[in-house]
Amino acid sequence: MSYLRVISLTSLAMIAFAGNSLLCRVALKHTAIDPASFTAIRLISGALMLWLVVRIKHRAPHGNGNWWSAFALFFYAAGFSFAYVSLPAATGALLLFGAVQVTMVGHGIWSGERLLRLQFAGLVLAFGGLVGLLLPGLSAPPLAGSLLMLGAGVAWGVYSLRGKQVGDPTRVTAGNFLRAVPIAILLSLLMSSHASLDAAGFWYAVVSGALASGVGYAIWYTALPALRYTSAASVQLSVPVIAALGGIVFLGEPISVRLVLASIAILGGIALVIFKKQGVGETRQAVEKR
Repeated sequence: MSYLRVISLTSLAMIAFAGNSLLCRVALKHTAIDPASFTAIRLISGALMLWLVVRIKHRAPHGNGNWWSAFALFFYAAGFSFAYVSLPAATGALLLFGAVQVTMVGHGIWSGERLLRLQFAGLVLAFGGLVGLLLPGLSAPPLAGSLLMLGAGVAWGVYSLRGKQVGDPTRVTAGNFLRAVPIAILLSLLMSSHASLDAAGFWYAVVSGALASGVGYAIWYTALPALRYTSAASVQLSVPVIAALGGIVFLGEPISVRLVLASIAILGGIALVIFKKQGVGETRQAVEKR
């Protein structure tokens, strides 16, 4: 795969991931759709698109997903939707990304990985940025929405950890989306008394599921084999930034000093952890080869 194609695919995938935050926020703020319906429509349209992608590629490798991963996917999608009832796009993307990375780093520590001093400092910096963002104040995001988004990030981190080395990622993701659909429909039925839907909200959910999620994941998994760990990790740091810019341009959302400082602390701290971790891994591999 050419360098230009890798860059193009990676850029499109990051825009799609950030687009999920923008589409969800604008749907829940400016249309009549409720978060449960948005979640169900998003998962259904994402499942259909991923199934179509798998069929077009004529792939038949092992890996069809599983119910535990489907539940993690559902909790991410539901928490994501309900959080964006009150959270701005930029704040939601930052909380989501931070929670995902902290979950994955925490799993590594729990599994016996040791942090270097610089990594530990990065973890403290990221946690401090998160605490600073959520502290009470005029510019603090709503606590309930923040906790829902943090929960969604933890669920996505668990989903990502479970998805490592389980066969063809596009096929596995399609299987997990299909399994998550009946769970999302059940949620919609349980919350039918609060159900609300209009044409605009419906199509925002379809675009979020089919394009930003389905096509976005397919593009990302196509580019991922050509990226090193550090490259894959670093480009994902751009997602909250793209979401913030999109929120300013398309939704007219203000950016507070608190959010800017918290973003620098959280993204900078995570960068220290993941980049240093990769450097240590490469050193160990070099020593083992000798």
